[in-house]
Amino acid sequence: MNMVRCIPAEPEFGEGQLAEKAVWESLRDSLPEDAVVAHSVQVRHGRAEHEIDLLILWPGVGLAAIEVKGGLVATKDGQWQQSDKGGWRKIQSPVAQSQNSMHAFKEWIGGQLGTPLSSRFAYLVALPYTPVPTDWAMAGCPRSLVLDQMDVASPAENIRAAIEQEGGGASPLAPAYLERIVHQLSGNLGSPTAAGDLGPSTGAITEDLQDHLTQRQQILLAATRSLPRIKFTGGAGSGKTWLAVDKAATLSKYGRRVGLFCYNKGLGQYLQNRVDTWRHAKPAFTGEFHAFVTKLGVPNGTGQDYFENEMPRLLAKLAAGLPDIEKFDAVVIDEAQDFAPSWWDALLACMKDPARGEVYAFMDDRQDVYRRWGGPGAAPSQLADLVPIHIDENLRNTRKIAESFRPFASEFFTPRGGTGLPVRLVDCATDDALDVAADCVDALIEEGWANNQMALLTTKSRHPIHQEHFDNDTVEEYWREFHANEAEFYGHVLGFKGLERSVVILCVNGFKDLERAAEQLYVGLSRARSLLVVVGSTDLLREAGGNQFELALNRAEAWVPQVS
Repeated sequence: MNMVRCIPAEPEFGEGQLAEKAVWESLRDSLPEDAVVAHSVQVRHGRAEHEIDLLILWPGVGLAAIEVKGGLVATKDGQWQQSDKGGWRKIQSPVAQSQNSMHAFKEWIGGQLGTPLSSRFAYLVALPYTPVPTDWAMAGCPRSLVLDQMDVASPAENIRAAIEQEGGGASPLAPAYLERIVHQLSGNLGSPTAAGDLGPSTGAITEDLQDHLTQRQQILLAATRSLPRIKFTGGAGSGKTWLAVDKAATLSKYGRRVGLFCYNKGLGQYLQNRVDTWRHAKPAFTGEFHAFVTKLGVPNGTGQDYFENEMPRLLAKLAAGLPDIEKFDAVVIDEAQDFAPSWWDALLACMKDPARGEVYAFMDDRQDVYRRWGGPGAAPSQLADLVPIHIDENLRNTRKIAESFRPFASEFFTPRGGTGLPVRLVDCATDDALDVAADCVDALIEEGWANNQMALLTTKSRHPIHQEHFDNDTVEEYWREFHANEAEFYGHVLGFKGLERSVVILCVNGFKDLERAAEQLYVGLSRARSLLVVVGSTDLLREAGGNQFELALNRAEAWVPQVS
């Protein structure tokens, strides 16, 4: 018999957990000896509490969260049902339960270890007493994510296939990271003794271990390390921000004086939060470009002309007098398409060697929502000498979500996520979109989604809760609340670039400029990891997104939010 590690070594199964015991025994007997099976993993995600019935850690493969349902299980008209002594009763979707607990675990373990989990991770449902036809499928749940009574007898290969084919993420689970997870699951006090020194003082496991990078992207960074000036171009969800942070970390470790920049406040706060967790050398500056400018002493003026012309002119003038010790060896710019040409000139003037210093721009010119470059396909001359490197794989989104914004992405765009839940479309008048989107939040909470999994993003006017923060000058507090991840978030697509949440309700309440609507839709649609809900007039969506987007919307699930 294989000596699979179990946590706990001998779980106690109550009378109502006989199905879980049966599946646990099958896993224990069929998985390879270097795998780990954890029973009843409790996870708190914000205020919501989740439980993974059985968690699989499989080195070299990935992870799987399994929700077990005993008795006979059936579905009718999209409703899951389970038999017990009293007959049939309605139950919450075990697929949604498994998916939610998986995301909660990813958030929790990443916070515990300080290194985000990006290995392949699948959510499955085990029905040990229910036969399921091989050709069965349900929206959001392909047959490969269900282990029926026949599959449970020897489930290892089914689980491997589910992880590799449907699991989000694109790297296998590294053995060192597995041991770090095991240490957290075991709850042992003191330093671990297995698999080497895994304590916080060890230098072997660094903060960037298991970042949201595929093996190909990690190789990409290593392969291009001798190139001092690169333009990394990738579509939404391709891991550009993670690559930018990793590049800044590597440069800092090698003693460079680094500036890590972006444009939006929310993304700037996110970058700062990431850097704050590092124990090694940090960039000399991390955050918004304009915060850097004012930090150097340039006045914080008002108006578009000031920010796009006068402020960069003043920065360039100030930079001419900076001593070399205060200038950068390297600059890393995330969402570089947001930077106006004049900002590039001013920022390069802050480098020790503007012509040959290290410059790394991470960008998606199809997300040029501010049109500072003069239109689609245009680019400032300052990027002309940067070596172009393309990143085509989408890692953030499920395939269902990725297909919704494929019409706006490049022809080389390649979704790599699991199938996922169908995109939901709520057709309503544009003037009613805000109210209907609010109903969607309430309806999703009643479905079992946690409020802190959700972001409601508008395309024109701000949501009243969002507007209140601007009226009260509490924007800093507004973004702190978002990154605290304790409640639903109300934002605008323009301010949410580079960010994400499990569930996004895209409230299409109009567009200030219809010519820029496609870029806004691209940003808004691509922010959702697990579930995307589009709220608005189908006529406006068709006009804004074009024929190919209309075809993508035709594949969405029509939904009317029901609030009790």
